Amino acid sequence: MAKLIRESFAAVETKAEELSQYFYGVLFSVSPDARALFPINMATQRNRLLRALVYVVQMVDRPDELATFLGQLGRDHRKFDVLGRHYDAVGVALIAALKRFLKDDWTPELEDAWVTAYGVISKNMREAAGKEIGPAWWKATVVEHRLASRDVAVIKVRTDQPLPYRAGGYVSVEVPQRPRMWRYFSPATAPHDDGTMEFHVHAVRGGWVSRAIVHHTRRGDVWRIGPSLGALSVQRTESRPLLMVGGGTGVAPLLALLDEMSRWKNNPPVHLFFGGRRPEDLYALDELRGLTVTCPWLTVTPVTEEGTITGGDRGTLATAVTQRGAWKERDVYVAGSPSMIRATIAKLLAAGTDLARIKYDPFTLD
Repeated sequence: MAKLIRESFAAVETKAEELSQYFYGVLFSVSPDARALFPINMATQRNRLLRALVYVVQMVDRPDELATFLGQLGRDHRKFDVLGRHYDAVGVALIAALKRFLKDDWTPELEDAWVTAYGVISKNMREAAGKEIGPAWWKATVVEHRLASRDVAVIKVRTDQPLPYRAGGYVSVEVPQRPRMWRYFSPATAPHDDGTMEFHVHAVRGGWVSRAIVHHTRRGDVWRIGPSLGALSVQRTESRPLLMVGGGTGVAPLLALLDEMSRWKNNPPVHLFFGGRRPEDLYALDELRGLTVTCPWLTVTPVTEEGTITGGDRGTLATAVTQRGAWKERDVYVAGSPSMIRATIAKLLAAGTDLARIKYDPFTLD
């Protein structure tokens, strides 16, 4: 079944945009009330559908990993007020879209494979959502907003009740300036007793939500935050040295891990590479260097592609890291843009790093 699904999906992947448009057309025709679950602007949503499908297809023969991901997804989707009939409608729309774009390659055997696969997806998500007893989302009030650079803002919020999350993970966020347009961000701090969370947001070109957060957020704004997702974590019993590689605001989950580790009595050595295109993009460098003063187990190396910085390396993060070797004795944590993650992991593998030692969130979301 896994081979059939992978091969058939590869055949339509080049028509991703048309497939997504057709899928949503069928979905909203079969279930008109489902339209209210989505934002007015569907461009980003269509892209997300494809990325989620790609991720699921990649894990179709790894049931344990798939079940973990689908469980997180099911719990997260509670915030949309998704009902059982919506899952059924999605299944109908998915099969209809695949059948239309695969044309003569669509066979009864292939239909059975996709129906079975979607049944597994739907079952896992529904069961996880049904077992969850916590809130579908938490209310959080903005208590601080400051520009850390021209296009990066640091925002601190305080939740109205404890939000359980792990350092190194990420959460979905809805802001009042862009209702129903949820985006995923990694907290830059470990959980605090006072309920505060810190986010680092980069205003990307054409980003409706990110630009609104960076340039229009005000103290007192009320956000909605979904449940914690993601798998990056450091065990307190960890004894192997660590290598951390963070690009841009991708350093946020690594900062959260360091925040958590700074509270422990004993830590393994950590070498963190923090990279950006220009020196001014290294907005968190002062904070990281401050940590090295109180955390003697931490070493920080800044990396810029253009310009120079004292004590830093010049080039891409992937090159800066691997020119020092394969880091075989370390566990490796990588966080940043999808392209940066792919380039860094590819270079590490080519240098001889064991894939099993590399940790990252493969389902990278905006």
